[in-house]
Amino acid sequence: MNNIMLKVTPEWAESRIDVFVSKNTEYSRNSVQLLIENKKIFVNDKIVSKSYKMKDEDVLYIIVEPPKEVGIIAQNIPLDIYYEDDDVLVVNKPKGMVVHPANGNEDGTLVNALMYHCKDSLSGINGEIRPGIVHRIDKDTSGLLVIAKNDIAHEHLAKQFKAHSINRIYYAIVYGNIKNDFGDIEAPIGRHKTDRKKFCITQTNSKYAFTHYDVIEKLNGFTLVKCKLKTGRTHQIRVHMQSIGHPLAGDNVYGPKNCITELKGQALHAGVLGFIHPKTEKYIEFTSPWPQEFEKFYNKVKLK
Repeated sequence: MNNIMLKVTPEWAESRIDVFVSKNTEYSRNSVQLLIENKKIFVNDKIVSKSYKMKDEDVLYIIVEPPKEVGIIAQNIPLDIYYEDDDVLVVNKPKGMVVHPANGNEDGTLVNALMYHCKDSLSGINGEIRPGIVHRIDKDTSGLLVIAKNDIAHEHLAKQFKAHSINRIYYAIVYGNIKNDFGDIEAPIGRHKTDRKKFCITQTNSKYAFTHYDVIEKLNGFTLVKCKLKTGRTHQIRVHMQSIGHPLAGDNVYGPKNCITELKGQALHAGVLGFIHPKTEKYIEFTSPWPQEFEKFYNKVKLK
């Protein structure tokens, strides 16, 4: 795992080091403070305190240690299972559940639940931290995920994702009334240059991304859309819809500051998932209904 180097730009001068690092990496402020205490962060090759204030053109190094691939606890967390056999498992992830353990989310994740339900029947290709995980959706996005129960199934599914042949359809409620009935958004996505927790459309260190959307219904100040993914970049739909002036309702990262809290996160649901079964070689497809918060908000803004 590569260490991180950051160079301070004028707008970050006089910012506390924990604030600067947390805004420009995936680390939380508490994690940054712990890294400083453990002498894992250097500024201009020197150890500094957690109250250090950044200066323009400071060069900061973070020593990144590989995650400890031990101690993943199997937890008896209910799973909404749509399909299961010896090779694959299709689950409907609820809003608010993290897919796999990470800093700040060591348990209560989908992986913890899978460890309990599947025991040793999960692929090991992505390591102990992500057993069976072939693809992910955000914590506050609900919907369907396919899990690989062995390495052969994992490799078969991974090839389908790489070939963009997996059928993934998401439903979203976005701000404003979209004029066109459908559209394609083809724009590369990469890390935001000043906030490392965000993504944006950029030509720098980015990856190709393509989203097709269809307008299902125009609502009172909002639009219900169906998005079909050709690629699966992190935050893809959220970034792409924001880029055309229609951010997702409830999105506290890419939407307006006055966030719709009743949605408990972005109004985004992975409602359709279809793929070729790794053993039978037959196409199978699953659909799941909108979660309660999504349905309730839709009825609230539906035109009479």
